[in-house]
Amino acid sequence: MQVFKYSGPEFNPFGDDVAAPPNPATGPWPAPVASAPLAAVLTLPGSKSLTNRELVLSALADSPSTLRRPLHSRDTSLMIQALRSLGTMIEEIPGDGDYGPDLLVTPGELSGGNQIDCGLAGTVMRFLPPVAALALGPVAFDGDVSARKRPMRTTVDSLRALGVDVNDDGRGTLPFSLYGTGSVRGGELSIDASGSSQFVSGLLLAAARFDEGLILRHTGEHLPSLAHIEMTIATLARRGVAVQSPERGVWVVPAGPIAGIEVDIEPDLSNAGPFLAAALVAGGSVTVTGWPASTTQVGAELAGILRDMGAKVSYGETGGGLGTLTVTGTGTIMGIRLDNASELAPTIAALAALADGETVLSGIAHLRGHETDRLAALVTEINAIGGDVTETDDGLVIRPRPLHGGLWHSYEDHRMATAGAIIGLAVPGVEIDDIATTAKTLPQFPQLWLRSLQTDAPATDPVELL
Repeated sequence: MQVFKYSGPEFNPFGDDVAAPPNPATGPWPAPVASAPLAAVLTLPGSKSLTNRELVLSALADSPSTLRRPLHSRDTSLMIQALRSLGTMIEEIPGDGDYGPDLLVTPGELSGGNQIDCGLAGTVMRFLPPVAALALGPVAFDGDVSARKRPMRTTVDSLRALGVDVNDDGRGTLPFSLYGTGSVRGGELSIDASGSSQFVSGLLLAAARFDEGLILRHTGEHLPSLAHIEMTIATLARRGVAVQSPERGVWVVPAGPIAGIEVDIEPDLSNAGPFLAAALVAGGSVTVTGWPASTTQVGAELAGILRDMGAKVSYGETGGGLGTLTVTGTGTIMGIRLDNASELAPTIAALAALADGETVLSGIAHLRGHETDRLAALVTEINAIGGDVTETDDGLVIRPRPLHGGLWHSYEDHRMATAGAIIGLAVPGVEIDDIATTAKTLPQFPQLWLRSLQTDAPATDPVELL
């Protein structure tokens, strides 16, 4: 078995220009085909969802916070740059993580007069406008060209309902600007968050700093990714903010201080998905270390999903609330029916394209508003290499067919890129047009992927950075 980790002195994935999108490698990336059963043990970087939530709360806290083993990627670099521009001091300090330094976050007086680059990060474009509304002065938001397609009307309308001056020229998307007065009234607010749970989380994260707190009500018929809202509530609770939910779709946040804390960032369990799925495709086993025994991450559902698809799954405790999750292939990949796979859907869809029977994924209509329209993208790319995928109102129907090689388009979406890599394990000739888009949440993906397939690399070899 091999343990793959980064052992370099410091981490800065994009140099000084953290806002720039990653440059794709010259030419497409040939997805490696598995030549032998796997026997890999991996330590993965921290959770993007948790890192960016803790960064926001640390900026709004009443004292400094230390984030241990945070993720360092494009999305988190964009968040750090944005918070610094609003007046927060964020320093890299030595830590014991395998993928870069810890972060010391010292809150400061929030100030406007700047422009925030959201890149393609939903957590930046939806979490930071309520924070910027607490600053004094104008703040402009924009991002990548593709980011201008992501729905933002709920955020814009929410802030206006709270008395914040917002100008979006009626687009309901980026770019837009707001003028903060140094405070937000708060009170009662009704929104339709059917497009993304991030609309709810963005308001909840800042609500304790509103003058009257917030009573937030979701009015839509569907609420996607409820687990991500639970994650937000849990991060607030650790900081002394008790969010009440008297009924489904209603959250009450009292006005009050947000505590500065020291917090350990869990590994990103959704990023573990492609590696664990690889065991079903290639055979053998993949183990991910540092797997929390209890977590609010959506990726925790992988254990049950992969077991339902035919894998043998085991968990071993190692102490401190952590353990190792091991997935072993059995030579069979079974089709399943699964509701609300959320961000795991591209990984599951890739496995389903190689399965023995039909898979039906439902409850994921909101994926049309992610980094790309993931439903349309999965249909297009799997069918282009011989698959049979049909898009429904809220999901996909995937029927296995013999697949062949071809160019797999990533659409600037990290999870589309990794889905292509999964299929490439079993289908020769699959090439990913832009594997560097994985730097959004896992800059080391290409190296970790290649190392996990090797059977003769020394266990102590470090993983080079992109």
